[in-house]
Amino acid sequence: MNFSFRTDLAVEMRDAYKTAKKTDAPGVSSEEDEIDEVKITRVKIETEEGAEHIGKPIGNYITLDAPKIKQNDPDINEKIYKVLAKELRALTGTDIKQSVLVVGLGNQNVTPDALGPKVVENVEVTRHILEYAPDILNRPVRSISAIAPGVLGTTGMETSEVIRGVVDKIRPDFVIAIDALASRKLERISTTIQIADTGINPGSGIGNKRTAISKETLGVPVIAIGVPTVVDAATMANDTIDLMLKNMDKNTSQNTNDYDRIKPMQQEEKYGLIKEVLDPYVGDLVVTPKEIDEIIDSVSDVVSQGINYALLADTI
Repeated sequence: MNFSFRTDLAVEMRDAYKTAKKTDAPGVSSEEDEIDEVKITRVKIETEEGAEHIGKPIGNYITLDAPKIKQNDPDINEKIYKVLAKELRALTGTDIKQSVLVVGLGNQNVTPDALGPKVVENVEVTRHILEYAPDILNRPVRSISAIAPGVLGTTGMETSEVIRGVVDKIRPDFVIAIDALASRKLERISTTIQIADTGINPGSGIGNKRTAISKETLGVPVIAIGVPTVVDAATMANDTIDLMLKNMDKNTSQNTNDYDRIKPMQQEEKYGLIKEVLDPYVGDLVVTPKEIDEIIDSVSDVVSQGINYALLADTI
């Protein structure tokens, strides 16, 4: 099934299919949970048919919805990153003999795309300590290294080429890649974290997908962590119209006529119409909140702490 809207979230693709077809996609299963006010949705694409319907590779996609992350409260953030750590550890396992390379994808000079590099700044790396000064460690720890490879426009190299070179040299057992994503819902910006064991396409959040970072391209398993930081302009307009319809005063004949024309339209049809109208004026525009600097700082801290906790904590 082809969707006209832009989203990197498997849960939104699942929901869109269910809304359009009035049934769950074949070959796709899901379950929901809630821990410390964090809603957890686990979507599993089990077959090629399911992958085709949802537009995502076969694998596991875990979505954490945490609206309170916007409060940037240390106690709340701790609860969120511990939930993230628990879900991440379920994919990475607990074998400290396995080494990991953390990759921060994105352009650190473009704030909405700077999530990956910001996360890498706060990841606790240990590979150099294990190699050169193991005696200072008071307990066995996993070997962790990290890199922010930049983007094609500033390095002249495909991100996948840089990462593959590092992987070939240090040979980690798996890679954790972090990147900014796009969502089809305004309320998901900075409040949703997706974990997937299928890899990632760098630049997906701004619609500039490059060569995939995956087990197929690197030769080792790749776990992707992403947070939506942008929506496209058509999504914003579509959400605005939906809110308008909910609050429209139907007492006047003009409003009634407008309501009766717009309300029956399906989401796909309405989105397509809005995009057609906007394209001549703004093209493929994406939108991000004005406080994106604070958002990136806060969310990157939550993600980095979740990674540290998952990889280094004795127990979760």
